[in-house]
Amino acid sequence: MTVLDKLKKKFLFFDGAMGTMLQKSGLKTGELPEEFNILKPEVIYNIHREYLNAGANIITTNTFGANRLKLKNSAYTAEEIITAAVKTARQSTEGLKEKYVALDIGPIGTLLSPLGTLSFEDAYDIFKEQILSGVNAGADIILIETMTDIYEAKAAILAAKENSVLPIFCTMSFQSNGRTFTGTDAATFVAVAEGLGVDVLGVNCSLGPKELQATVDELLKYSSIPIMVQANAGLPKYQNNTTYYDIDPVEYSHEISIMAKKGVVIFGGCCGTTPEYIKSLTNALGGLNPLKIIKKHFTTTTSSSKTVFLGDEIKIIGERINPTGKKRVKEALRENNLDYVIREAIAQQDSGSEILDINVGLPDIDEKEMMVKAVTELQGVVSLPLQIDSSNSDVLDAAARIYNGKPIINSVNGKKESMEKIFPIVKKYGCLVVALTLNEDGIPTTSEKRLEIASTIIKSAESYGIPEENILIDPLVLTASADQAAVMETLKAIPLIKNRYNVKIVLGTSNVSFGLPNRKLLNTTYLAMALAYGLDAPITDSTNEALMDVIRSFKVLANQDKDSKDYIHAYGNVVTENAVINSDIDLKDIIIKGLKDEARKVSLQLLNQYSSIEIVNEFMIPALDIVGERYERQEIFLPQLIRSAETSKTVFEAIKEKALIEDSEMIVGNKILLATVKGDIHDIGKNIVKLILENYGYKIIDLGKDVSTERIIESVHKENISLVGLSALMTTTVKNMEYTITTLKNDFPYIKIMVGGAVLTPDYAHKIGADFYSKDARGAVDIAKIVFKDTGC
Repeated sequence: MTVLDKLKKKFLFFDGAMGTMLQKSGLKTGELPEEFNILKPEVIYNIHREYLNAGANIITTNTFGANRLKLKNSAYTAEEIITAAVKTARQSTEGLKEKYVALDIGPIGTLLSPLGTLSFEDAYDIFKEQILSGVNAGADIILIETMTDIYEAKAAILAAKENSVLPIFCTMSFQSNGRTFTGTDAATFVAVAEGLGVDVLGVNCSLGPKELQATVDELLKYSSIPIMVQANAGLPKYQNNTTYYDIDPVEYSHEISIMAKKGVVIFGGCCGTTPEYIKSLTNALGGLNPLKIIKKHFTTTTSSSKTVFLGDEIKIIGERINPTGKKRVKEALRENNLDYVIREAIAQQDSGSEILDINVGLPDIDEKEMMVKAVTELQGVVSLPLQIDSSNSDVLDAAARIYNGKPIINSVNGKKESMEKIFPIVKKYGCLVVALTLNEDGIPTTSEKRLEIASTIIKSAESYGIPEENILIDPLVLTASADQAAVMETLKAIPLIKNRYNVKIVLGTSNVSFGLPNRKLLNTTYLAMALAYGLDAPITDSTNEALMDVIRSFKVLANQDKDSKDYIHAYGNVVTENAVINSDIDLKDIIIKGLKDEARKVSLQLLNQYSSIEIVNEFMIPALDIVGERYERQEIFLPQLIRSAETSKTVFEAIKEKALIEDSEMIVGNKILLATVKGDIHDIGKNIVKLILENYGYKIIDLGKDVSTERIIESVHKENISLVGLSALMTTTVKNMEYTITTLKNDFPYIKIMVGGAVLTPDYAHKIGADFYSKDARGAVDIAKIVFKDTGC
């Protein structure tokens, strides 16, 4: 019986924390836990046996950080460590029935581009090395866990799918706001992970089981596959020089029982849990049977932070990023001017588009290269899902692969050749797909023939494992000037198709008016007719107010816009035609929108009118404050925050360039020293804090990661530092943080210290002697403003 077969009949139990047990077994601060697989395999073996004896069905290899980046200073390769880890795990299960070994794969430890410097394909290669080593050593399951970036999770899942046939379990770590560190919510995680073909998904780490109940509810609401939960033993506390967690095995099991009754089928533990926790929860669930998993039929497309559900109400697919008939788009693409493309995307997002169609096909450019570049740039600026539009299957494949989310592929049609090329891409990357009702005979003239072609496409998709809900049928609008009778046949096809299949309908309605006068009148009338016939998502121009008038009014009359909220918002305070509207985008708007290329040009122009300090204080700082406030309100997420910070960096570079040319004085802000403490090799959060603080004008002394107290003391003295920021991700390194704080306070009584990291809380920070706790980069800015309130930046 395979591990997946067992899920149909009973609960499965993973082990608990490896790090907690290693600390109890003598792991010292600064030691690499993964090296124990080779240096002290008996310790790892004993931990596995304790968990197995407590009732675990699945044990996790001691390979959470066994990748080439985290092991670069180790004497052993990732392959050597993983091979030894799987061997020890296999030995621990000898003589026991139905016990399984999961290859543990954690985050790489650095952010992927555009948030960081690691490319998607480099991340894929790192995961591929781990997976091949684990597969060759004899693992039964691939466990991708504690992911906070859905893009990194996608790279790991693809590496697992393309280099093994083992079941894939994937969990992400969610914060108390229901999102991951990079902004992914539960619905988006489910859509992306299920689409990519994982066998089990879930949540682990970050919070205790009680705090995770709301996230678990969301996962269960949207998922059609088994859910697993490995919570922490509550929240970390610090007392008498010892770190502990505040939930005991009984309370932990109580919360787990609630989850089991909701439908979760796999359980284990994360930070702070021990064999006692596993034994307690296996006993608590002994009299229960798992609930049957119900197939869901949502039609969703996502970015990394936003899921759009099609079918519940009208959704607009913005059509403006397409060179066909658009001279300025053509010029921008030929000139590699992606800022123009980005501005088009932002304009459509601001005017009501929920999805953006991206077409960059021109005969005199490299379409694949340009599409990959455009998708990469856009997904760092806008939060909307993208529809990748090309007639070239290679372009679609390349863009879908590096897309951060669940995209729409535009398009496939009823021709056999088209379906054979496009459906493998759709299946592999878990996309939605636009299906055009045409075949080798061309576009049909009747609604019945359109239904027939749609049926052929849907049945063919099914043979590839693509469900109906992932198909968007486009019954194709013909021009009234050329084929007037066919105009109504398109509309008649909509209910015919929707009554038979669980698909949604998309349509480019403006095609109807080509060749006729007063196109606006025809377009708005036909759009209203199509909506009444059941159109789910018009592909249209959301910056066209006449078309938006039709959509907004229809949503009121069709009872989609509840209480007419959107309608009232749009028309309650109408700007009169005589009102003066400033269409120019100033430097603040450029920074907020993340237009990096424009930032440099406009900054150099402004430097002819303003001083450097005026540009910083009157443009940069107010813009960054607005961005920070939007981030706090979850209107934007980490990609947009970093994009704006990078744009501000471009402004600073322009200021420096001008200062060098004119030999003028540069702005020098107050100094802040940042460091990840000794023994901790995680610095993602610190690096983001550095980026944001620099853009507020502070001079950052970044000592990096795994920094000794002595080096921090030396740098504080040398640089005359008055504010230090310390980071720690691991509970094992908090003692080093406390020692560093104590030493700093003894040597420099005036100094202020802020701390942050996944294992810290405000109470925890206070108890180890820190002056401030910051949960994120925005918090660090607020702290710096307090510390330097008398002198500014």
